[in-house]
Amino acid sequence: MRLTVFWERMTEHFGAGYADTFARDHVMSELGGRTVHEALAAGWSAKDVWQVVCGVMDVPAERR
Repeated sequence: MRLTVFWERMTEHFGAGYADTFARDHVMSELGGRTVHEALAAGWSAKDVWQVVCGVMDVPAERR
């Protein structure tokens, strides 16, 4: 998954105003105690991060 697709999906699910805030502020144990931004910067793939976000935030199957 490309980062552009990842951010499109984040925006579709959370809305343009909240997607970046969520990615910057929400720490998830499934990402090793990191935020989305930190996990991506640490080398996690966008696909893996998206799967974690989907699981933690109960993203509907049709948006995964």
